Amino acid sequence: MTLKAVERAAAEDAVKPEEQAEHQREPETVAAAGPIDVRSAALTVLAVLATILVLQYAQAMIIPIVLGILISYALEPIVARLTKWRLPRPISAAVVLIAVTAAAGLLIYGLRSQASAIVEQLPVAARRLREMVENEKPTTAVAIQQVQKAATELEKAASAAAPPPTSGVPRVQVEAAPFSVTDYLMWGSIGVAAAVGQLVLILFLAFFLLASGDLYRRKLVKIVGPSLSKKKVTVQILSEIDRQIEMFLLVQVFTSTVVAIATWLAFRALGVNQAAVWGILAGIFNSIPYFGPVLVTGATAVVAFLQFGTINMAVLVSGVSLAITSLEGFLLTPWLTSRAASMNAVAIFVGLLFWGWVWNVWGMLLAVPMLMVIKTVCDHVEDFKSVGELLGD
Repeated sequence: MTLKAVERAAAEDAVKPEEQAEHQREPETVAAAGPIDVRSAALTVLAVLATILVLQYAQAMIIPIVLGILISYALEPIVARLTKWRLPRPISAAVVLIAVTAAAGLLIYGLRSQASAIVEQLPVAARRLREMVENEKPTTAVAIQQVQKAATELEKAASAAAPPPTSGVPRVQVEAAPFSVTDYLMWGSIGVAAAVGQLVLILFLAFFLLASGDLYRRKLVKIVGPSLSKKKVTVQILSEIDRQIEMFLLVQVFTSTVVAIATWLAFRALGVNQAAVWGILAGIFNSIPYFGPVLVTGATAVVAFLQFGTINMAVLVSGVSLAITSLEGFLLTPWLTSRAASMNAVAIFVGLLFWGWVWNVWGMLLAVPMLMVIKTVCDHVEDFKSVGELLGD
């Protein structure tokens, strides 16, 4: 007899007669399905809805925290390398953050002239667009005139149908307030100041996380309790999150850099103005799978049309941009991201839709790393393994 046959025979001999009778009656009793706990299902639905509302209401606080955590994950390997050279961790974290902030500031300062040129060209582009509309075919002008005439007739009909004003009661007419440049500049300055303040908070949070090292990991392992199995599961979850987040950030930095350089070189060869700025924007939006290439293609088509004034150049520039972002955005990024996160493409797409609805653009940028964290936790918690299976590849 084989080893499996011996083990099977021993298992059957070890079963008591009354247990064998229960096993024989099992097929008859399994057919009855247990009742559904409506109260538990309702509480679960309410908890999910409450979580979504909290995410939307507290996004001004949660998004900076998530960004600070991601920045700390991205810079952790560099800080760890500096600590091996006997440099204290707080000093290493400060040096790395200052260097990264200075490099970003120098890049922005170097591109300030191109950004200013884009702002200065907006009136010229608007005038050119108006001239092109005026020089369109007569049929278009006739159609616009007919629409305006119809709108005027409808307005006259609505005025005639309105009841006459009551005697002795003055008629009130609400006029829109004139456009104020001062108010616009004031609100714009407030927005810039708020963005700078949030950036400072994000950098400070990243610094404290990098300076603390594995302090919070050890605290989480201690919080789960004295059970060795729970501690082991917690360590596995944290290690898996670290591995997947670091791999994802490495993939994103690499692919975004490739797209930015390729777009800059292609636009420079085609003669597009401010090619470096559009290359950087293409690299940033490329971090959004699926939707990023569409946004970049549409924007470059408008820019090329306003600059060159011809449909052919607009199609050519947008086609080149679509070719670059499609080869990388539709093929390379989802493949590498799904490999890094062990998630299927459908789960990534639905996650983009959900987090984009909750947090708009920031949600689309942060969707994939948050999905990776959720899947890692679900894979190691028994009650949520079904969710992890849905997200997996």
